[in-house]
Amino acid sequence: MGISKDNLKSHDKFRDKYKIKFDLLADEEIKVLKKYKVWAKKKFMGREFMGIVRTTFLIDKKGKIIKIWNNVKVKDHAKEVLETLQNIVKK
Repeated sequence: MGISKDNLKSHDKFRDKYKIKFDLLADEEIKVLKKYKVWAKKKFMGREFMGIVRTTFLIDKKGKIIKIWNNVKVKDHAKEVLETLQNIVKK
């Protein structure tokens, strides 16, 4: 699943545009984002603002966090997550 503070209508457009095949959740009140500590101060072009630090959490069926990737870059990230998951399943 993906989550951001954007609304569901925005998520639907994004999912359709990029043909995303997983659920996108809306946290417009930023409650979950704060609990996972991914709502933080960011800097861009000398400007500071609050925003989402792109992060991936691998969570098992019981809700235990197995692995965290911080400051994720999109390129090859899904492949890395899949490889990690496959290695866990092999054990």
